[in-house]
Amino acid sequence: MKDDAKKLGENLKKLRVKKDISQIELARILGVDRSFVSNVENGKNNPTLSTLRKIASALGVSTSELLK
Repeated sequence: MKDDAKKLGENLKKLRVKKDISQIELARILGVDRSFVSNVENGKNNPTLSTLRKIASALGVSTSELLK
């Protein structure tokens, strides 16, 4: 499970940086605190499915892209 969270975090950060979106911007779009985004990227938090969908939408990718 930890490996899944770490992989999700790595993919999230890679895609976020590629799209030139800051953690603060993404947090604002999602309606969460910046620390939540940071914790997901560091594999410390697992977002709900609903939040995962919002993240994917904000980045313009599919949820499967975040999880691969």
